[in-house]
Order: sequence, then C-alpha cells, then structure tokens
Amino acid sequence: QVQLVESGGGLVQAGGSLRLSCSASGRTFSMYTMGWFRQAPGKEREKEREFVGFIDWNDGTYYADSVKGRFTISRDNAKNKVYLQMNSLKPEDTAVYYCAARLAESGSQAYEYPYWGQGTQVTVSS
Repeated sequence: QVQLVESGGGLVQAGGSLRLSCSASGRTFSMYTMGWFRQAPGKEREKEREFVGFIDWNDGTYYADSVKGRFTISRDNAKNKVYLQMNSLKPEDTAVYYCAARLAESGSQAYEYPYWGQGTQVTVSS
C-alpha cells in the first residue's frame, strides 16, 4: 500500500511558475512509476483525469504534448518525493493536480494507477 500527499498548489498569474510536491509512504518508493494527472473544473469523473506526465523507476520521463517543454517531473528517492515543476503556466493549466503511483510499469492512463493522492488545486489567472 502506498499513501500519497500532494502539496504546493496555489494561485499564480499566467506565465508564472509553481512546483508541486508529492510525498509517498513506503519503503519501495524507488520501484514505483509516479504519474501526474489533472482534472479541470467541471470534469469530476475519474476517466476525465488528464495525463500530465510520469517518471518511471529508472528516472525515465514522458509528458503530454500540452505540457512538454514547460513541465518537468523529478524524484528524490531518498526523501520519497516526486516533484512537478510547472513553468510558463497558462490559464488552461488550471485544474486539481494529482500524483499517482504504479508499481514498476509506466503508463499514461489514469486507470493504470492504483494509488492516488487527494489532489492540490492550481489556478492560473489571465
């Protein structure tokens, strides 16, 4: 079992930056692929959680086209943390951001991740 807690959300102007953190419990954190997803206002159903990116157990990363070049995912296995650095933010990035965990294998679909945090709100004003 893995428990995840996100932090770092907030209100930022367009063009600004935020760094989200996700803290994970457990002693096998390094073996997990850590994904970031987001859910825009009005899209509360799980299947409408949009893939943002992931970092796998081997530090490989993959991003959605909508965030590529602006967002960066990193991890610190010694601290059991994963980060989402968001630069050049746009109003359309406004959403609740979730981190998720999946043992070993990577994936870009929400249903592939069994463990989820509670989410943190990011609001980008124009």
